[in-house]
Amino acid sequence: MSVTVTMPQLGETVTEGTILRWAKQPGDTIQEDEVLLEISTDKVDTEVPSPAAGTILQILVAEGETVAVGTALAIIGEPGEAGMTPMAATPPAAATPAPSEPAASRVPPMPSVPPPTPMAPPPAPVVAPPVPAPPAPVPTQAPFAATSPGGADLGMLSPVVRRLATEHGVDLSRVTGTGSGGRITRKDVEVFVASGVAAMPAVAPAPVAPAPAEPAAVPAPPMIEPRMIEAAPLPTVIAASLPPTPAVEPEPVSVSVVAASPAPVVAAASDRVEPLDRLRVRIAENMIRSRQTSAHVWTAIEVDFESVERVRARHKEEFRQRESFSLTYLPFISRAVVDALDAFPVVNSSFDLEAKTRTFHGQVNLGIGVDLEEGGLVVMTMRGADGLRMRGIAREVRRLAEKARGGKMEPDDIAGSTFTITNPGPYGSFMSAPIINPPNVAILSTDTITKRPVVVTDGNDNDAIAIHHVGYLGLTWDHRAFDGSTAVKFLARVKKNLQTWEWEQELA
Repeated sequence: MSVTVTMPQLGETVTEGTILRWAKQPGDTIQEDEVLLEISTDKVDTEVPSPAAGTILQILVAEGETVAVGTALAIIGEPGEAGMTPMAATPPAAATPAPSEPAASRVPPMPSVPPPTPMAPPPAPVVAPPVPAPPAPVPTQAPFAATSPGGADLGMLSPVVRRLATEHGVDLSRVTGTGSGGRITRKDVEVFVASGVAAMPAVAPAPVAPAPAEPAAVPAPPMIEPRMIEAAPLPTVIAASLPPTPAVEPEPVSVSVVAASPAPVVAAASDRVEPLDRLRVRIAENMIRSRQTSAHVWTAIEVDFESVERVRARHKEEFRQRESFSLTYLPFISRAVVDALDAFPVVNSSFDLEAKTRTFHGQVNLGIGVDLEEGGLVVMTMRGADGLRMRGIAREVRRLAEKARGGKMEPDDIAGSTFTITNPGPYGSFMSAPIINPPNVAILSTDTITKRPVVVTDGNDNDAIAIHHVGYLGLTWDHRAFDGSTAVKFLARVKKNLQTWEWEQELA
């Protein structure tokens, strides 16, 4: 019996995937759990194992195509089963567009106007005010079908294709689809944007003004001698019946505003041009979407880490021997943040302006930014961080970082965060203003902690200068979700926790 392989659900929020490569071709044999193909989603790239052993009878979706979860991808069975022969998916050639009709043939002839006759000046016509035409009904769009502004059917479009077209101002009717049945794929849109054609608005034929309505007849006014025109006013009745002469205004010109993409950079002979990898493309798309959606505001606070540093210095050797990794500042900050999120749940929420709702999350799923050593940045999710003490948080931070850098990420590892911490401090940053990680409403940056002079006050209110470990915490937050007072109070709670908690007990 043949088995149909479908697009798997690679994570709770994943709705589609792109076929990166097929590890097997039609006619090849495969074992159960052997890698069949590699899929890319908005979250991560994943190898998909075969659900059964047999022969690849058909590949239904070609490499580079994006399809929805549940779409049939391939058929595995025995050769000759049900009359099937091994067959690969081949993207059909793009249809050649029909030659467009010359512009001149599309313009209706202008109505002929008889020449004026040399007679006495005609009476001024009374022009009835134009009656506005009723608005055209808005067509109802099918769930997966799309039409161009000109009405052309574009077929099924994936959410990724729609989002890319919106972000770059692309008219999809100008994009040639290379997918199955001429379907427009994500790669087609990216190639179109990179070509620079997206920045050039399509030229539409100029609208032809309709023929003017026949003026209504008005009784001719009495003749007035030419020499009396300036001195003699019109009779009262006639003057009241004549409308004022309308001012001649230029006809408004319709201008299409298109979000133009930057013109492609012309590379010099000494330049090196490299294609973007998939992770960089995903990061770029997410960052643009965040800036276009969230109302970004940045607030920073100075924190005295001296008490944290003293505890860390006393326990770092014991911690390294027991846990096999170093005790850094990040677990201390993460633990203080989790407590502050419990005190200010709106900072641990999600915001949906379109639905006019906000979601207060029942637990803290802490997103931790992990640098992949020039290979990009991913946010790994520590689920249930509010149920961990500091030592447990330190272990989870370490585990997630190793998993990300080892290339063993799974879709759920980088989904579902409710608040994010990014940690550029080890690289020497002074103050950072990161971009919010959607759908979070805030992100905290932890910058370099270093020795600085501070003013300290003893029990007798005497001030002195001391050298303490000091750093800055920067919070980028979405002003749609909450206001500045909440942001400052949240940071103040984190600061108080770091400066006053009994960290010895947290490490016990």
